[in-house]
Amino acid sequence: MIPITKVEVSKAAKALVAEVLDSGLIAQGPKVEEFEEQCSQMAGTRSAVAVNSGTAALFLALRALEVGPGDEVITSPFTFAATLNAILETGATARFGDISDDYNLDMSSVEPLVNRSTRVLMPVHLYGLAADMEAASVISQKHGLSIIEDSAQAHFATTRTGRRVGSFGLGCFSFYATKNLMSGEGGVVTVDDTKLEKHMRTLRNQGMSSKYHYEMPGYNLRLTDLAAALVIPQFDVAEEMVHSRRQNAETLAEGLAEVPGILLPNTKATPGHVWHQYTIRLTSEAIIDRTALAAILAENEIGHGIYYPRAVYDYPCYRSHPRVVIDGSPRAEKAAENVLSIPVHHHLTKQQIKTIIETIRTALGATSSQH
Repeated sequence: MIPITKVEVSKAAKALVAEVLDSGLIAQGPKVEEFEEQCSQMAGTRSAVAVNSGTAALFLALRALEVGPGDEVITSPFTFAATLNAILETGATARFGDISDDYNLDMSSVEPLVNRSTRVLMPVHLYGLAADMEAASVISQKHGLSIIEDSAQAHFATTRTGRRVGSFGLGCFSFYATKNLMSGEGGVVTVDDTKLEKHMRTLRNQGMSSKYHYEMPGYNLRLTDLAAALVIPQFDVAEEMVHSRRQNAETLAEGLAEVPGILLPNTKATPGHVWHQYTIRLTSEAIIDRTALAAILAENEIGHGIYYPRAVYDYPCYRSHPRVVIDGSPRAEKAAENVLSIPVHHHLTKQQIKTIIETIRTALGATSSQH
């Protein structure tokens, strides 16, 4: 089986987890502080606030900005439901632009949605590719909006100008088990503003600034030292991990070039991409549809995924929700019909990549590849 993603726990991580267990300090403690320092370096921010999931990071960022009922947040329609759920949990209203060819939020679709109630622009760095944050910054400055970056899939990604994601506003990263860096469950908010940092640290800890000193109603969003110990050693090999994923993406691009009926992500135009997913898109020229291709991949024991099968709002629970405003995102809805992600992770062997390429080429009627 060639999995769509693979979880491996290194000897260094196992040793650090054992160290935490032996210490007896299992809950939030010194390892979480070390993890936060690593995350702030990753994003190039002054600090970072660790929480227990990527969803919690989004929610905490919104709460720190005091987003609530009557406020609107503009985000991408092509994302995991956590993005939308975090907005709704605050009592705010969600609005959606549309996507560009790279599957990220098309910033030209954002500005028509801005009104007096708009508080936050929340781009999503999908598949490991940075959204157009330079354009997002222009819009946010023009209209006085805060930026929250959904960076769940984009550890160490950079924009087209070389700036790190998570440094434009509040950067929300996930460390779920399938992410490029993982702690099983976990998240972080990267932040430069000292007041917002303090506010988030208080909110995540039941509203306490110190033990039994309550400043506000809060939550338990804390991360454990066990989870932090699992991910800390991965930062030491992160550069190698990203390099390997980029090489794999290049090999896939070369091997699948000129296959009729598929669109490939542009590896040449996206140097800051960290390739959380490698997503192809079937066109009308394909001799089989996505369902048939997925079945062939399954028969050949090649993992794959559909991220995402619908626009995020396109479910009854959201379509009927009074705080979900659907303005129309036809490009996102169309993409959801024919995208398919294939393995690109750094644990792949050359033979496995060759198998993936040859299987897809054969399925779509292309001649044999040289790779």
